[in-house]
Amino acid sequence: MLAVDGPSGAGKSTFARSIVEDFRAREVPVVLLSTDEFATWNDPVAWWPRLCEGVLKPLSAGSPGAYRRMEWPPEGPRLGVTVTVPLPEVLVLEGVSSGRSSVRPLLSHLCWVDGGDEAARLARSVARDGLDHRADLRRWQLFERGWFAVDGTREAADSHVD
Repeated sequence: MLAVDGPSGAGKSTFARSIVEDFRAREVPVVLLSTDEFATWNDPVAWWPRLCEGVLKPLSAGSPGAYRRMEWPPEGPRLGVTVTVPLPEVLVLEGVSSGRSSVRPLLSHLCWVDGGDEAARLARSVARDGLDHRADLRRWQLFERGWFAVDGTREAADSHVD
């Protein structure tokens, strides 16, 4: 299992997709799973048990996993459809908190994607998600700054991408 972690707007998703494409080009069975499938503005990291129970534990036991994807209708986020996760040779877990301390013993590699300063990352995030989400994205940045400091994710990473 490979985790690609770092702050919002850093380029984690793009980097993780390129890794997955490389594995697929070599015909390695790989699954990409994003923490965006779980997190919400008001629940940035406490959803982790759903990922562990539904996906990580079954995969580690040699069985497919499953989880309910977070959907974002106009009235707000809610649990949506169930997604089955086939048993891969490589699982690429991507997103904020994917390399958290509780999962590090299971990881083969933790990659930290830095993505530059907060202002540049916020601008990229707003360009991606829309100006309506700017306040939420800024609040998220402030949360993740504290999260990463406490969790020590950047310092624990096996590799760093600027």
